[in-house]
Parts: sequence; C-alpha cells; structure tokens
Amino acid sequence: RHRRGRIRGSPAVGGLSWSTDVSVARPHRATAFAPASVGNVAVGFDILGFSVDALGDTVTVTRSLSPGVRILSARGVAGDLPTEPALNTAGRALLAMQEAMHLPFGFDVEIEKGIPLGSGLGGSAASAVGAVVAANAVLDQPCGKIELLKFAMQGEAVASGSLHVDNISPSLFGGLVLTVGIDDPRVKQIPVPENVRAVIVHPRMFLSTKEARSILSARVNMSDFVWQTANLAGFIAGCYTDDLDLIRASLEDVVIEPQRQSMIPGFAEVRAAAMQAGALGCSISGAGPTMFAWAIEAQTSIVRDAMCAAFEAVGIDVDQWIIDLRSEGARVVSELTR
Repeated sequence: RHRRGRIRGSPAVGGLSWSTDVSVARPHRATAFAPASVGNVAVGFDILGFSVDALGDTVTVTRSLSPGVRILSARGVAGDLPTEPALNTAGRALLAMQEAMHLPFGFDVEIEKGIPLGSGLGGSAASAVGAVVAANAVLDQPCGKIELLKFAMQGEAVASGSLHVDNISPSLFGGLVLTVGIDDPRVKQIPVPENVRAVIVHPRMFLSTKEARSILSARVNMSDFVWQTANLAGFIAGCYTDDLDLIRASLEDVVIEPQRQSMIPGFAEVRAAAMQAGALGCSISGAGPTMFAWAIEAQTSIVRDAMCAAFEAVGIDVDQWIIDLRSEGARVVSELTR
C-alpha cells in the first residue's frame, strides 16, 4: 500500500531539517536495535553519556488497527518485565508518542532484552529508545530525533523516577553525547580522540537506579561544584582538541562517585587497578554497578585485565567489553511492508 507522506529529516544535531513530498510504502512492522550506554561519564551527571554498541535491546513494533499499546512479549536477559504498558519503559514511551500525535491506530510490541536491568548500562533507556525508533518507521509522517528523544524520556522515567537523558541521548544518537535541557533539549555529539577506546566491566550484580539516586545529597559544597565544573569543561575541551593529558586530568567525579562508591564491592580497588594500568580515567557507569575506563587503544587490554582481576579478587564475576567510542546509535534493522 502506497501513501503520499511527508518525510522529514532530523533537526536533532546542528538544527538542520528538510522535507519533501514523495510516495513511499510505509512498513507495518519494524524492528529496531538500541545500544546500551554509559551515563554521566564521571563528570557530566545526567547530561553526558556514550553508547555501548557491544550490546543492546531489540524492539519490534507492529502497527495495529486497535488503538493503544499492547506488549505481546518481553524476554531476554532481564528476567520478568511488566507487560502493562504504563509500567514498562518501552510501553510508556509509545503511549507518550500516541498521546502527543493523536494516532488513530495502535502498536503491538515485542521486546528482546540484551542489557541486564540494574547494570548501569542504560537498559531501561534502550528499551524506550528501541520502541520509539521502531514505531517511527511505521508512522505515515515520521518524527525527528528530538521528538523521539522526548517520547523516550517519558519511558525512562518509569524506571528511574525522573526525567533525564544521559542514557537516552547516546542510545538514540550514538557516540559521546552532551544534552542540555529537558523541556527543550539540545543535543551535541562530542568528538573523541581517534586512538581512545572505552573499557566496560560489568560485575554480575543488580543495583537499582532509583536506590542509587535516592542516596544522593541535594547539596553540593561550593569547592566541589567549582572542581566538578572545571573537570567537565576540561574533559570536553580535551575531547575537542585531542588533548589526552587534559582528559586524564579532568576525568574525575568529585560529587557523585564519592556518594555511590560504597554500593559497589571492590570499587576502590578496581579504580586503582585501572589507573595503575594506564587508564585516562575510571568511574561508575550511570548508577552502577558497571564501571568504565577510557584508555588509549594500545593499553585497553591491560586496563581491562586489571579491572577484571580486581573485581574477581573480591569474589565477583564480571562481563567485559572493549568498545569504539564512535558508534551509530539506534537504528531500524528490519522492516515488513504489507
């Protein structure tokens, strides 16, 4: 079936957009992959994140005649997930899309979890992002990425209890991403020095995002505020100028990490091992318990082995990945047209 539709480009990065009228055959079913992500990146609490393309969630959305959202299945590594749409991050994101766009049709949803929940790798965000990217492919008039970002934010709030974008933005856009604002978010992809990679080490334990946020103090000392602000500015400047020494000096969290590190067994030993092995920096991925480090490519294996050994020394089994910090972000991987 062919429909005359308006195809719009994404205004997400750089403020560019375009539109043209063409006849297109819109699929009635689409499957999207949304990568995992590291939130905060130590110095950018709730505003910085980078995608982890080594694992992710896959969401299939089928357009249905009946209005509403129906979650047909939710399987994979995350165990039992709620199938009530309002309580599921993918379902809530699609409800937000339907409410905002007044869609006369519904969505049937199948979720394949590739990211463990409570891992600090953006599992709840990836499901929401995968859902809106897949649903966007079956719309008559697809949305831009900023619109999709806003819908996915509503889904992420189901799991975390608040609106924040440090996992959603990198999962959607790919790479290292800075997002400024919530109601009117501005997204900027930050360049990363070509020879820098990320080491991701996931201890096999569960840590609730809501619990990890609940322990945070509402007050920050002025000296820590200045220090953290300088570190954020230095880190971003180092990324833009390929200044590894500045990145090394700046990639240190003096506000959030000290409050959360006790929730991760072996944290101090893992961080010390990474730095002694030559890492540019090492900290908590999102709310934890996963930890990440940045290192030049030639030293990533040494850093990875040191971090894994430190976790194993305190009796914790781990999963680990070495990833390129430049990745594509969420994308449609298959479509079916009637």
